[in-house]
This record gives sequence, structure tokens and C-alpha cells, in this order.
Amino acid sequence: MIIKGLKSRFGGIILLFILFVIISFISRTVLLGMSVSEVNTGIISLLRIYFVGLFFDTVAFSYFIIPFVIFLMFVPNRFFNSGFHKWFAYIAYFIAFAIIIFNGVSEYFFWEEFGVRYNFIAVDYLVYTTEVLTNIWESYPIPLLVSTIVLTDLAIIYLIFKKKFLENSLQGKSTLRSRMIVGSALLTLPILSFLIVNFSWAEKTQNRYNNELSKNGIYSLFAAFLNNELDYQTFYITHNNDQNFKQLRDLIKTDNSEFKSNDLTDITHLVTNGTEEKRYNVLFITVESLSGEFMEYLGSKKGKITPSLDTLVNKSLLFSNFYAVGTRTIWGLEAAALSAPPKPGQSVIKRPNSENMFSMGQLFKERGYDLKFIYGGNGYFDNMNYFFENNGYNIVDNSEFADNEVTFSNAWGVCDQDLFNKALSESDHSYVAGKPFLNLIMTTSNHRPFTYPEGLIDIPSGKNREGAVKYCDYAIGELIRKASIKPWFSNTLIVIMADHCAGSAGQTELPFMEYKIPLIIYNPAIVQPQRIDKLSSQIDVAPTILALLNWNYESKFFGKDILKMKPEDERAFIANYQKLGYIKNDRLTILSPQQKVTSYKINRSTGAIERQAIDEEVVNEVVTYYQSASYVQKNRMNKWDKK
Repeated sequence: MIIKGLKSRFGGIILLFILFVIISFISRTVLLGMSVSEVNTGIISLLRIYFVGLFFDTVAFSYFIIPFVIFLMFVPNRFFNSGFHKWFAYIAYFIAFAIIIFNGVSEYFFWEEFGVRYNFIAVDYLVYTTEVLTNIWESYPIPLLVSTIVLTDLAIIYLIFKKKFLENSLQGKSTLRSRMIVGSALLTLPILSFLIVNFSWAEKTQNRYNNELSKNGIYSLFAAFLNNELDYQTFYITHNNDQNFKQLRDLIKTDNSEFKSNDLTDITHLVTNGTEEKRYNVLFITVESLSGEFMEYLGSKKGKITPSLDTLVNKSLLFSNFYAVGTRTIWGLEAAALSAPPKPGQSVIKRPNSENMFSMGQLFKERGYDLKFIYGGNGYFDNMNYFFENNGYNIVDNSEFADNEVTFSNAWGVCDQDLFNKALSESDHSYVAGKPFLNLIMTTSNHRPFTYPEGLIDIPSGKNREGAVKYCDYAIGELIRKASIKPWFSNTLIVIMADHCAGSAGQTELPFMEYKIPLIIYNPAIVQPQRIDKLSSQIDVAPTILALLNWNYESKFFGKDILKMKPEDERAFIANYQKLGYIKNDRLTILSPQQKVTSYKINRSTGAIERQAIDEEVVNEVVTYYQSASYVQKNRMNKWDKK
């Protein structure tokens, strides 16, 4: 039947499908081998990976062939049987094969970096081509990879030509009616797939790796592009809105706060921290991918790669049970700036109507502070410049660096030493002008290609992530040393927080241990060294800083001052673009699309996890937080309304 099909006008599509399935099978097997220790390798589980995978491969292929089918439906016999068309067809198949092979190779490197199929990150990579292509060029042996892909493609084309697999499908007459019937049938497949097939069909096991291996990379990319934003009301479990906000008030209220309105949906509350406000400067350093696992206080198994930070934690407020809300830089920045739980889909920083929001920065600006977002790369990436500029900050990105201020740079921007030197210079300018300052600094060095100035640490540049972490740690140590002799230092809080963890791959839906990150607040003249073990997350950073400043302020924050948290207040938010997680006590509760709720018993020390029955009381809290946060965002109720 296959041989007969190859002899028809649409026979080339069968050949494409065979190659597509073979490459997908090889890719799936390679990815499985890369993570075999994390995969459930029981015979039933493996069969499910490959059969569900074949289904999604077929669905992905149905989208891939749309232009081929349309062409074959309408091209007239005269052109179809010409010699020119034969060469045109071979060129078209060469390009198609190259795309399929390239995708297989790309999935290998994406899986190596993130432990998942294509997702939002891959979609963003298609948008920010300059940074991404430069990063890829610096990180991988591109000439060798491209040469291998081209040679493999040429070998396949030669085999097809030699065996004359396409000869009969590139000649012969057919009626328009017959072509329309076959073409319409083939086009029905992607239409039905779009209307019926759900991405969650691949996510039926508790093992995240098994679920990811069941997917197809191209289909995952397509799904991520379509689901850039997920409407909470449509996809997640919901409760009565008024009841949600009534409970939310109980959850976010503290002994030193009071709500200002009887309107339940207005969460504006007055926070009272003291009688004398402090005018401390704040250097807020968000560190790229600084997982807690790198730090000695969490028993690092990577070796001593953060000596500066390990020394600093003994002189600082260390929040040792602190979690990132997400897996991307912009989710960490959003949580710190807005003190609100993450929303499903894309970060608020990249959504429309993100201007003039109620944020930590606006509170500082209201008090006459200089606000600067200082970034070593190009801040248009991930819409960071637009968001911070339209929420009170002045922008200092790599376009503001003079030539003599740059000693080293790579695809993502200047090295951390250059970045910190610029931050110190900007702090000096504010001090000379007689203005207190809040400088939000975003690092870049702990990012592929992991390159940095040579000769400063004992790991060669570009070797691995551990080297990038150790260099970043070295640069932070240099920053602290230089800052400590500045005239403004004794009046400055230095806040160091990871934007997110170095990886979010794991066997579970949300591998919670991977979300654990450091939060350090340092200045020996202002804060006493202390280890705080209270469970908290990035949405609690702003209220904690403001409490240290002793400020009284009207708030629309969801977060709380960690220092004043009671045991019943402790909780953490962790999420990816679809899964919304909530850690409380020894339980991880996760909300997923299709109104799905799952619950796990967890050990926050060892990482052990076990599926358990749902606790309705905890589910009510989870839904209250996430549904209310999405409602507030959607209805723009978290705008800055001060005059």
C-alpha cells in the first residue's frame, strides 16, 4: 500500500511522513537516554511514551504538510510533469528534510539546557533573534552542526534519487476533482487536530519526564505560541469571586495592616511599620539562575563555587527557605516588583497594559528616590525596558555603557564586573545629587555560553555553568568590597536575590526543590546577621524591604513581610506557564488547565514527594490567591492611582 501510495501525486508526503517519524523516534530515544535516571522505564510507561509520541508526531506532521498539500492540489498537470518541477520538488524536499533534521538536533540542545520540549522560552527565542543567534553561535559548534545536517540531508536526497522513490509521484496526470478530494482529506487532519486534540493528552502520568517525552517538539512550539496567555476563568478551577476576595483579605491581612474600602475586590490596605521612616538606599541585585543548590548553606554538591556569597550569608539576613515563583527572569522581576502571585501564561511584564502599575518602585519614586533599572544586556529583550521605564525607573542598559566601561561582553551583554561598576557609578551620581536611590540590577553572566573574563577564577571561561556561577560570585564579592568604601554605603541595603533557579526539570509536575533560591539582605550597620527559615517566596520581597525601611504605605501587594510572618502565614508560590503551585506546610498543591487539581506530600529538606488526597481547605487558599490575582490583573485593579 505504501509503495502504491508513493506512486501517486501525493506520494512525496508519505515519504516525508516516514522520515518525520524516523527522526522523531530517534530524537525521542536520544532524549530518553539523556534523562534515563529520571524516567519511569517500566514497559507500559515506555510503550506509552512511544505510542502517544507517535500520535503527537502525526498531529505535528499534519500541520507541517499544509503548504505541500495546497501546492499539490492546485498545480496544473503541465507544470507538474515538467523537468523544472522535478528539480523544484527535489529542492523543496531538501529544504523540508533539513527543517526536520534541524529540529531534531535543536531539540537535543534545548532538552540539555531546560529538560523539556519547546515551550515559551523557544517562542521568545524566535522573537529575540539577535541575542539568541549570537548566544547559539558562541555556545555551540555551529559550522560543524550545519555541515552535518547538510551532509545528512544530501545523503537522504541522494538515496531517494538513486532508488527513484519519487520518480512516479513526480509525473502522471490527475483530475482537479481527484486532487481536491485527496487534498481536502489531508487538510482535514490538521483542522480536526486543532479543534479536538488537547496538549494535556500527553500529560497523563505523574512523571514529568515521561510526559515531555510523549510530546512532539514542533507541536509543543505551536502550542506554546498559541497559549501565550491563559485566561484563568476559562482553564482553571474557579470559586465565587466575592467569596474569594473575602478570603483573600483574611490571607493577606496582618496585625499592622487595615483595609481602606468595604469593596471586597479593592485590596488596598494601609500598612503601618513604625513612626520614623528610614531613607536607606537600596542596591537590589537579581542574579541570573542562582539556584540554592550552588550555595553552601543548602549543602552544595557542586564544590565550593560561591565563596563570596557563602561568607556574606554569615553577615546578613539570610532567608533560607525561599522560593522563586517561576522559571524565567521576567517572572522573578515581576514578583519582586509587583508582589503578586504569577499568572498562567506569559509574565505581566510582557503583557499589554503593564504601565503605571502599583509596584515597589512607585512607592520609592513617590518619596523622591532615584530609580534605575541597570542591565548589562539590551533591555528590549523580554520587554524589560518598556515595563520598568513605564513604572518609574530610568533605564541603564548596555546602550548606556561607554566603550571604556566595557572590558568583556558576550551574546547577553557585558560581564558582571562591568555591570556592577556601572551600578556603583550610577549610585555615586545619585549620592552627589543628594538623592536616595533604588537601583535594580539584573546580571547576565550565569547564562549560556557561560563566558567571562579569563584569569579571575580557577574554571576556564565557557566550560560550564559552575564556572559562570563562580565568576558571578567573584564579581559580587568585588562589588561588596568596592561599595563598602563608598560614602553612601553605611546607609544602603544590599539585597541579593536569584531571579529563578538554574533548571526546572524534574520528575514531578513542579519539581519544587529546583525552585529554592537564596535571598540575602546585607549591611552590618543596618541589619543584624540572622538566618530566617520561614517559608516564603519572591512576592514577599517588597513588603520585607519596606518593613526594614520602617515605611507606612498604602498597599495593593499580595505578599507579606517575611520577618513578621506567623507560622500560619508561611507559604510559597511556584509555577510554570501552565502549572500554578502552592506550598504550605508539607503539601504542594497544583492547579492545571481543564480545572485539574493535584496534591503531593513533600519533604522540603530531602525533596521526597508522594501523591496524596486533596485538602479542600488548602485548595480554597490556592484558588483564592491565583484567581484573585488574575482578576486584579485582568481588570487593571493593581494600577498606581496616586496623584
